[in-house]
Amino acid sequence: MKIGILGTGRMGVRLAAMYARAGHDVVLGSRDTARADKIAAGLGLPGLTSGDRARALDAPVVLPAIFLRDGLLAQLEPLRETLRGRILIDITNPFNADYSDFITPWDTSGAEQIAATLPDTRVVGAFKNVWWEVFDKPDFGGLVSDVYVVSDDADAKRQVIDLGAGTPFRYVDAGRLANARTVERMTLLSGELGTRLGYFPRMNYALLGERWQPGQADRVGGLIARPTG
Repeated sequence: MKIGILGTGRMGVRLAAMYARAGHDVVLGSRDTARADKIAAGLGLPGLTSGDRARALDAPVVLPAIFLRDGLLAQLEPLRETLRGRILIDITNPFNADYSDFITPWDTSGAEQIAATLPDTRVVGAFKNVWWEVFDKPDFGGLVSDVYVVSDDADAKRQVIDLGAGTPFRYVDAGRLANARTVERMTLLSGELGTRLGYFPRMNYALLGERWQPGQADRVGGLIARPTG
């Protein structure tokens, strides 16, 4: 699958490298093509190329690595026709400038706002719960952590989950797009807890449990982390 990444920040570069290592053709697109060229050349991964945003937008799967607070919706709105029928992987969390809160109200999410801006685009929320440093060191003592994937388009959600084959995560179908409200808020909470406990940003969620048997209590839920010090 060809994937177009918009943005050369810490999340965009890490996701581009992850997907390229998994065997996908990835275009790292940027308005600063010289920066994209330098990053792609430095990574030296087969399947990873660079270019301008127009080249990245030509892919059937597009992943904008741009914050909502930095005008993501305004940048996407003129691309309605370009992105019609495409899969858009939304990784954003609507953080404010100091990461202490969200700029969205409780009854919506960044993913839902993107879907409202691009009504003919197949919006899938993913990687919202994964902090950037986890991509560099994804192993937590042999325990695989989760990526929660949400969408109202079941086929698009399945395709995004399938794209994760060969990457170091477990991809969990987390239901409808509105569930992004919960996933995003979980990430806000994990940031606060992780900072307090000294884990931030090398931490992620993993859903732990056992198949229920008569007389057996369920075990569910867990935040896995390693101290940064």
